[in-house]
Amino acid sequence: MEYCLGEPDGSATMWTVAADTDLDGDGRLESVGIDIDHDGLIDDVLADLDVDGVADHAVVDADGDGRPDDYFTDDGTGTWAVSVDRGGGVRWFGLDGIEQPGIGPGVAVDLDGDGEAAERLADSDGDGLADRAFGIGLAWVDTDGDGRWDVRLGDGDGDGRADSAGPL
Repeated sequence: MEYCLGEPDGSATMWTVAADTDLDGDGRLESVGIDIDHDGLIDDVLADLDVDGVADHAVVDADGDGRPDDYFTDDGTGTWAVSVDRGGGVRWFGLDGIEQPGIGPGVAVDLDGDGEAAERLADSDGDGLADRAFGIGLAWVDTDGDGRWDVRLGDGDGDGRADSAGPL
């Protein structure tokens, strides 16, 4: 997994490391333990929840009580700028338009209704409503912020980049 962290002076360093932590408890290592908050403990993680090889979530145990307190997503520019409120979890709409209750971090859902809970949700604008969903070879995007999925992206050749896009 790749990740990049910057310093206050504007410098940044890129790392490539093997995942060593299972953030969501599904038995798959998708995260790397790190000390993001500089408390001297390896109790924070960077996670690759969309399985593209690049960290897209940061989970920080800010007060050291052992429970994750702060969640951040990459805003798409490589900046850990979007804080996600996890009090009630991220709400989401299925492709059938039915609203689903809030879920916790890294929990897989069955967005496409195929009977497999394989899609992961992201709230890139921090409003508590999922606006990105990532599955194996597929992604969905809510482009206008209304909670309804507008675009479906496909990765037919498995290189981690969209090969096709179409409206829903």
